[in-house]
Amino acid sequence: FKMASSLKSTLIDIPKVVVRSARMNSRATAYAHAKTGNFSLEPPQLHNPYRDDPVMDRALRRIMPQSEYEKTAADLDAFGERIVREIDHLGRQCEINEPELVAQDAWGKRADKLKVCSEWTQLKRVLAEEGLVAIGYDTARDPVYRRVHQTAKLMMFCPSSGMVSCPLAMTDGAAKTFQAIGAVNSHPEAKEAYERLTSRDPNRAWTSGQWMTEKRGGSDVGGACDTYAVHEEGDTYCLNGYKWFSSAIDADVAVTVARIVDKDGKAVEGSKGLSLFLIKLRQSDGELNGVQMVRLKDKMGTRQLPTAELLLDGVKATLISSPGRGIASVSNMLNVTRLHNAAASVGYMRRIMSLARDYSSRRSVFGRLQKDWPLHVRTMAELEVEVRACTLFLLDVARLVGLQESGKASADEALTVRLLTPVIKAYAGKVCVPLISEGIECFGGMGYMEDTGLPTILRDAQVTPIWEGTTNVLSLDVLRVLGGRDNVVAAFAKTVAGLVKEAAKSKNEKVAASAVAVSEATKGLGKVLAALADSSLKDTVRLDAGARHLLIALGRVYCGALLTNQANVADASNAEILSAFRYCTERSLLGNLSIDTFTNARNVDDSAIVFEGFVEKKSKL
Repeated sequence: FKMASSLKSTLIDIPKVVVRSARMNSRATAYAHAKTGNFSLEPPQLHNPYRDDPVMDRALRRIMPQSEYEKTAADLDAFGERIVREIDHLGRQCEINEPELVAQDAWGKRADKLKVCSEWTQLKRVLAEEGLVAIGYDTARDPVYRRVHQTAKLMMFCPSSGMVSCPLAMTDGAAKTFQAIGAVNSHPEAKEAYERLTSRDPNRAWTSGQWMTEKRGGSDVGGACDTYAVHEEGDTYCLNGYKWFSSAIDADVAVTVARIVDKDGKAVEGSKGLSLFLIKLRQSDGELNGVQMVRLKDKMGTRQLPTAELLLDGVKATLISSPGRGIASVSNMLNVTRLHNAAASVGYMRRIMSLARDYSSRRSVFGRLQKDWPLHVRTMAELEVEVRACTLFLLDVARLVGLQESGKASADEALTVRLLTPVIKAYAGKVCVPLISEGIECFGGMGYMEDTGLPTILRDAQVTPIWEGTTNVLSLDVLRVLGGRDNVVAAFAKTVAGLVKEAAKSKNEKVAASAVAVSEATKGLGKVLAALADSSLKDTVRLDAGARHLLIALGRVYCGALLTNQANVADASNAEILSAFRYCTERSLLGNLSIDTFTNARNVDDSAIVFEGFVEKKSKL
């Protein structure tokens, strides 16, 4: 009864609209004249993404030396203004004017002509002008921090990029690969490509594609590849195959894997048979280099991006890896593109929060602005805490990547970045889709209207848990990292302990409680991993069954540590302290992770639940 009384009093506070006859008459006149009434909703306004982010500037200030911070902050602030003034509009036009493929002309001759809007071309020029790839390779900048600068800029750019962020990621990945495997020094073709891929001159800059996926499927590249390379001369090969899912097909170059055919017409199966090749899409006369564009993919989202099925029919390509070292070479690319993927996930989350926050100060419901309804603000606060956690996680992994690339990473830092790269990609991707869906709900029915541009954020974000490895695939990668190196767990625990050590001594009860929660979760994580390593349990557990829970726990513990560390600095805001406390204490950082998560008995129960009543039909293939 007390609850009912309280609820009734709350509802009584909602002002009632009294309609007077004069107002009724004026409204009737308005509809009779204009047919639309005299009221319209005010749309949310996009603010400078750098200034509007409550986390990024303070995080960068604490990560970077003052001189690096000043350069980075000035660039990001100017870029934020350009996003509002120019870039966001260009990106929206790419969504409205989707790419088209003309496979044949009217007379049946192959045309393979891709039509993209002018705004797509303009955004590719922006990519070069703003150094969105080049920053990561700028020799004038401190190599430890240039990846942090680049990643922050990517996070701002992605939601407004019209999906030019996809070729951007692949371009960065290709450049990193050429550099890491030494192809820049050993192959003139790779050297030219590297210089153009990292250029700031839009008239000289290239973009790169990444053609890995074939009909048999995505992440199992080694088992699915059915593309073959026949040697011609030197490092030149002739490629034949079918690429099932190839993004940004208007790129200048592409990297792909294929199986080298020996003189007897045989090729090595599996991952060990794959080698890495560089392809120039067009010949010197402008004609396509043996590539036929079969059809554009009809995707749920990222519709701005030209993604196609490609037939490789006598494509001239340069072998840039050692024979059979294709997968090992591609791993350099994956580490970069996974960081880009995470930046997109966090960027989309921040964008929906920024727009929802602005809209809450414009939209009035039941006589009050949204921002004046505690229930609405509570919903947004829960989302905001998660976005803050992911932002800190993203920037810290970028810092670790910078340390690794500069050669200054300690042994523990090198192990930690190898572990956390798949974790940040998977964790941010898994969190972003439901968070953005909740953010869309903050706009009510307008969030569901395609012409507002809001649904585009949700549809495009859905690719981030899938591209460059689904959550489950990346969970298996985490298992490989943990199983391959005995001191990975110790390195992770040491890193987390270092982040919360001083916070545990804080006089602020919320900060200290956050540190305790992180420490306890780290101990709990260690106990589960120790139990899994117990050989006596090998017949009763299956590691892969609980791998996803393990990955999520690793991500949450690390996010909690970063939030706690940020909350403990001298100039920490009250919002930072509250965010750390809520994230670390209001729910278990380990989630559902326990030894029971991995048991064979639970696997049997899973199957019983999923396949009850299922009648299997024979495959027609």
